[in-house]
Amino acid sequence: MRNVELLIPAGSLEVLRVAVDYGADAVYIGGESYGLRAKAHNFTIDEMKEAVDYCHGHEVKLYVTVNIFAHNADLAGIEDYFERLKPVGVDALIISDPAVFMLARKVLPEVDIHISTQANNTNYGIYQFWHDLGAVRVVSARELSLKEIREIRDKIPEDMEIESFIHGAMCISYSGRCLLSHFLTGRDANQGECTHPCRWKYSVVEEKRPGEYFPVEEDERGTYIFNSKDLCMVEYIPELFEAGIDSFKVEGRMKTALYTATVTRTYRKAIDDYRRDPEIYRNNLAWYREEIGKCTYRQFTTGFYFGKTNQDSQVYDNNEYVKDYIYIGKVEYTDENGSLHFIQRNKFLVGDEVEAMMFDGSSRLLTVRSIRNEKGEQVESAPHPKEPLLVDLGEALEPGIILRQRAGSSSAEG
Repeated sequence: MRNVELLIPAGSLEVLRVAVDYGADAVYIGGESYGLRAKAHNFTIDEMKEAVDYCHGHEVKLYVTVNIFAHNADLAGIEDYFERLKPVGVDALIISDPAVFMLARKVLPEVDIHISTQANNTNYGIYQFWHDLGAVRVVSARELSLKEIREIRDKIPEDMEIESFIHGAMCISYSGRCLLSHFLTGRDANQGECTHPCRWKYSVVEEKRPGEYFPVEEDERGTYIFNSKDLCMVEYIPELFEAGIDSFKVEGRMKTALYTATVTRTYRKAIDDYRRDPEIYRNNLAWYREEIGKCTYRQFTTGFYFGKTNQDSQVYDNNEYVKDYIYIGKVEYTDENGSLHFIQRNKFLVGDEVEAMMFDGSSRLLTVRSIRNEKGEQVESAPHPKEPLLVDLGEALEPGIILRQRAGSSSAEG
């Protein structure tokens, strides 16, 4: 059984710490330039150093994306960026452009290079090509089946690693190389500025009738013809192992701390259970399904892993997320009086039941006994966004524990 890696995205230091605390083996982030998530918070050089320290202090690796398709004007800046990355100590760079690859080899020869899924990695010859150039890992194209990935594994050097997405949003365009955003808004997805027009609602206009919109309807609500469901492979961990994948990758550098905690600890437990005993994994399938449904998502699909996608791979009636739980806060520390200190993220009330997400995969339902504000005043609710609070839940909790609440369960929402 391969010693697989659980690879989690992070768009901020807060989310990175959550990923590490809840069981990531590695975290990938973007810098302020040259990644494909320009709208994410992303990391300054100083924040990267802090991220490296936190990751390496917990025996977790840190990877940085530099996966744009570079234009002439980008190359000098990318070389300078690599120079500034030298003292940071990241474990690998995720790259799609051959020119960027060569600059990384020149400036940072000691840093591993992973080839991004953007490079259309669809056959074993591509893996061999990048291996011969010095890359240590290639991210498989999302259009590959598990059978094809197994064939790649069998035909490439043993030390060449395969990374594959196992969870998250699915781009409607081949290997994410989409032109819709640039064409419709002037914001280039391949330069990190995607506006996600695949999620928009569309009508048809006949060229001689400008301004007359003819609805394209799946039903009375219209249609979202490019709107893919989200990938979820938590029920197929054995098949992922059998395909020979080395790194199980989650999508979502713009996701929240609650999303990251939920997905990370669910896959962490599923992987560990399977490695311990496949029977334990099978017995816990219902828990994995229930738990992974507590993060925001657009319904689930297995993508291309078991063959071509079909009509069941898309959402036709809306572009909204399912959101069954809300984020209450993350424990900073417990004081000598037993009160939890954290920054409030959504409104809740005294008397509400909240759920503490423990690092081992278990959860505790706790009742809010009291709330005090920064001044130490007793209050009945926490109505102000990001308000520092002291909350009595009846027991102490470790720093970093995420608190969540079922949507609609608080009288604050009703």
